Amino acid sequence: MTEPITQEQPCATSTGRRKLTLGLPSAATPNERRFPLTPEGAALLVERGFEIRMQAGAAEVIHFSDDAYARVGVMITDRRTAFTSDIVIHLPAISARDAECLRPGTVLLSLLHVAHQSERAIRQLLNRKVIAIALDLVRDPEGHFPFADILSEIDGHAAVSLAAALLADAVHGKGILLGGIPGVVPCEVTVLGAGIAARAAARAAAGLGATVRMFDNDVYRLRKAIFELGNGVIGSALHPKVLASALRSADVVVATPTRHPVEIGYDMVAEMKRGVIAFDLTDRSAGEVFPSLESVDLAGASADECSPLHRLRVCYVNAGSAVPRSSAMALSNTLLTFFDDIMVCDGLTNALKFNQGLSRAAYTFLGRVVNPDIARVVGQRSVDINLFLQFT
Repeated sequence: MTEPITQEQPCATSTGRRKLTLGLPSAATPNERRFPLTPEGAALLVERGFEIRMQAGAAEVIHFSDDAYARVGVMITDRRTAFTSDIVIHLPAISARDAECLRPGTVLLSLLHVAHQSERAIRQLLNRKVIAIALDLVRDPEGHFPFADILSEIDGHAAVSLAAALLADAVHGKGILLGGIPGVVPCEVTVLGAGIAARAAARAAAGLGATVRMFDNDVYRLRKAIFELGNGVIGSALHPKVLASALRSADVVVATPTRHPVEIGYDMVAEMKRGVIAFDLTDRSAGEVFPSLESVDLAGASADECSPLHRLRVCYVNAGSAVPRSSAMALSNTLLTFFDDIMVCDGLTNALKFNQGLSRAAYTFLGRVVNPDIARVVGQRSVDINLFLQFT
């Protein structure tokens, strides 16, 4: 009989690495209904090792309950606890009060929203040495803007979908279809710009059978858009007389970003149809394309306020917030790729060093302003972030 041989007993070991905490506070602002993460997206981040802290009720705007997040491992907390995480995702411009809750060195992910930034809030970010990243400025290796592009595409589709619904409403609208049927002339849609939002709007309108005219002062971008959309969309440079003619007969006008900003003045607006549905999808202050029109923010407007017949002419803004769940699903997919890229680089600081598309999206970095637009908000000079990354 052989004697038993003593063997080493395997022992569980730990790397000692602390889980990164990810905070999801509610937007807490009436003009932002989009939320960055769905329960499915949260589940995948939990599997990747994140500890997610979500403010109670934060996802109600996209019609998800706290239980849906809790079931996948998300901690439901109060607002302050969500803001004390290592990484905080808060899409609107942060308030000074919320900025005070951030811990030193926190990473804040938001949209830039220059027009809504508070000087006091930015100074709080600087005092607490927060690394603030504007998601809409993040670029991928091919030079695309993954967050900005997907949100722009949603804005374009949403604008036309909402316009079609408003026109078809027999009580609050005209009770007409956007697209024509045999014997009935289709509605006319005028799109200003030829970027991603404009192409999405034109594609959606043409798909519904509308007559679509697209205008841009960048002929190369216009050529690319027409090549992509086909001959069903009529393209033109921004010639004043041609544009004025299109605006007079338009049932829907969708304004998107152009290289040289366009403004439709009072005289031209007065010649547009009564009940025309106008959308401003630019990133300028709400309604600047149509300064004489009253702006209706779709993030919180009632059915009566949305009615195109409630006033002779109105300008709708914030189209993406009218479909916040679609936005949340798109943002979740993009955030998963974003965090994968950061984890490959073993942390955000390394990712900033090696990824120019990410470093250019920072607007505050460890007590310094590194974005020219934000620097103007606080009356300071912007500093090149690469000067700091070399010594970090």
